[in-house]
Amino acid sequence: MKPHFLKVAVKPQNSFSIRHDILPTFRGIWHYHPELELHYVIKGEGVRFIGDNISNFSPGEITLLGEALPHCWRCKDEYFLPDSGLNVEVIVIHFLPDCLGRYLLNLPEAFMLPKLFEKAKSGMVIKGEAKTELAKLMRQAAEATNLDRIIILLSILKVLAENEDFEPITLSHSDFHQSNESDTIRLNKVCSYTLANYKQEISLEKIAAIGNLSVTSFCRYFKLMTKKTYFDFLTEIRISHACRFLIEDKLPTEVLCFECGYNNISNFYRHFKRVTGMTPLEYKRRYIKGQKQAISA
Repeated sequence: MKPHFLKVAVKPQNSFSIRHDILPTFRGIWHYHPELELHYVIKGEGVRFIGDNISNFSPGEITLLGEALPHCWRCKDEYFLPDSGLNVEVIVIHFLPDCLGRYLLNLPEAFMLPKLFEKAKSGMVIKGEAKTELAKLMRQAAEATNLDRIIILLSILKVLAENEDFEPITLSHSDFHQSNESDTIRLNKVCSYTLANYKQEISLEKIAAIGNLSVTSFCRYFKLMTKKTYFDFLTEIRISHACRFLIEDKLPTEVLCFECGYNNISNFYRHFKRVTGMTPLEYKRRYIKGQKQAISA
């Protein structure tokens, strides 16, 4: 998908942006910007799209996204129901690499920062003690003023630069092209329709019509922009929801496969293993084991 360029608003008296938002849901617009983004989900669940990666997000997740790495967050279906009473809460810090002065990165003491910014180009999900420390610092940053903002940002960068406990989000360094307004509207329509209707059968004819293209043109365009076919994209969305259902443990596998858009369980098992590299049972056991290790740590 061609991402939409987003102009991050920074007040004239500030060198970088900090937002603490409480909203009914995320905007869900596929976009990019030259600033790095440190994103802390306090409340909210759903699916996130970062680069060519599609994964679930949940409360407590902290991600660092590099310059011009496209992304968007979309909440679970329940958030869009009338009178759901649900909302999302997030703290987001946007900053340019040289926001604290272009000479900072050339200081010998700051040699780890360029390395951090390079790693961030693939996106980073922060783990372990660093995540706990960053959550505290980001809450402080949202309330800080004047020199305190700069001191806290430096503390945040120190934690990130020294931390080795993280997962890269995307392994590809594909170039993402700037989009015009019509491309942005078209591809966000395709994305929104898919997320709202992934449980149903979606034909190429239907989704191409949503994008106002012929089937041939749509397939060529979608593959060029996303480096994957539309059905690969649809499969990853369905499997990401299946992973969430498995974690929530409210439905047996024989039932949740139909909730994710598959009409038979063997087809579901085949796609699940192709995307995750494991069976649904193995995925569930690995998650439970990880939770037990986190509690005992």
